[in-house]
Amino acid sequence: MDYGCLPFPSTDLAVAALRHARDLEQPAVFNHSMRSYLYGRFIGAERGLRPDLDYDDELLFFGCVLHDTGLSGQRAGEQTFDIDGADHAVEFLGGLGVAPERLEVVWDAIALHLQPGIASRKRPEIALVSAGAGFDLGPHGPYSLPAGYADRVHALLPRLGGAAALYDAIVAQALEMPVKAPPFTLPGELLRQHTGQSWPTWRQLMDQPPSWNDYATRTAGPLAH
Repeated sequence: MDYGCLPFPSTDLAVAALRHARDLEQPAVFNHSMRSYLYGRFIGAERGLRPDLDYDDELLFFGCVLHDTGLSGQRAGEQTFDIDGADHAVEFLGGLGVAPERLEVVWDAIALHLQPGIASRKRPEIALVSAGAGFDLGPHGPYSLPAGYADRVHALLPRLGGAAALYDAIVAQALEMPVKAPPFTLPGELLRQHTGQSWPTWRQLMDQPPSWNDYATRTAGPLAH
């Protein structure tokens, strides 16, 4: 497919990353990743940031297009999908000769994309991956796309039920490997919603062995939760 009518980077590394993500991911997730770059770039422009002057546009693309590779069937680690994806991106790009200092930015961008409050305080490549991915799931915030821009994006990269597809992929992975969806994480919350299970209380977590038995040994304090 020709993406030339939209401003994707065309370096050899960018094309390799695009093809790799497309091979790994189901179409709805891949299209979300590609749109995340376009919306991240747009938000950057709204903030007065210029590609390849105020931030490394290729790194932004790497972070966006690879940020959900942790949901692919090839990622069978015991980490949440964001961390698995960050590790996978570094392994893949490192094999193509990307320098370690650039790999560190990509790792942070992917590992933090579910933490907008942290990502937004980091360098633009990291902040814009999180912002772009979030905007593609819900166009909230102070930014308004130019008239017709979303139509152009969706014509080339159809939504295909993107948010629902992501939910299904995260939950399916968590059902297969519950260790990838610990309580109080996004995968854990989606798994809880799907199964109806309840999360343990703070005290139950602290009393779970091995434990320091703080509740049994405390000497003061009225709260017991």
